[in-house]
Amino acid sequence: MPLTVLVTGFGPFPSAPFNPTGALVRALAKLRRPALADVRLVPHVFDTSYRAVDRDLPHLIRTVQPDAVVMFGLSGKASCLKVETRARNAVSALICDVDGQVISTGIVAGGRDALSFKVPAARLAIAARKARVTAVTSRDAGRYLCNYLSWRAIEAMAQPQGPVITAFIHVPRVTEAPRPRRSAKTRAWRMADLLRGGEAILAAAVAETRRRRHMTKS
Repeated sequence: MPLTVLVTGFGPFPSAPFNPTGALVRALAKLRRPALADVRLVPHVFDTSYRAVDRDLPHLIRTVQPDAVVMFGLSGKASCLKVETRARNAVSALICDVDGQVISTGIVAGGRDALSFKVPAARLAIAARKARVTAVTSRDAGRYLCNYLSWRAIEAMAQPQGPVITAFIHVPRVTEAPRPRRSAKTRAWRMADLLRGGEAILAAAVAETRRRRHMTKS
C-alpha cells in the first residue's frame, strides 16, 4: 500500500543563521531507493516560530494526510544524531523565536508533564549506526521549537486521520570545511553524514509504518 511521509525541518533562528535541517529534508524528499518504493515524501521547512508550527502543522496534517511524520531539528549541544523519545510540557521563557515571541507557560496549561513518541526510537538509532552514523536515543528534546513541534505532532496522532507514527531527530551543527580538525573528543559533521543517517532513519520509519498499517488491516 502506498504511503505518504511528511519530512520536516526548520529554517534559521537567532543562534543558528544556517540550519542544516532545511537542506536535509529537501534532499531526503528527492531520494529514490527500493526501501522507499511507493512512498510519497513531502518536505516542509517550518519558520522557527510558534505561530508557524501552529499554522502549518494542522494544515499539513489535513491536506497531506501523512501516514508518518519524520521531523528534524538542529541542536547546538548535540554531538551526534539524537532520536527523541518524548516531548515535555515545557518551553523556555528566555528564548524568543524568529517572530520575537516567547511563551512563559507550559505548552498545555494543566496538561501532562510529557508525551511519548509511539515509535521504536532505539530501532531508528540502530538504523543510523548501521549506516556508519553515530546516533543515540534521547529523553530531552529541549525547551524550544523542536520540543514544541514534537508535542504538537504527538497530539496529531490522536486525530481521526492522524499519522500512524511521528519521530523527531536532533542533528548536530555541520561544517563544510575541506579539512576539518578532528580530535578524540570532537567530530566534524558534514551534510553527507546527516543525509546518510537521515536516509537510514527515514527508511526504518517507513518500515515501521508499513508494519503497523499491515497490523491494522489484518
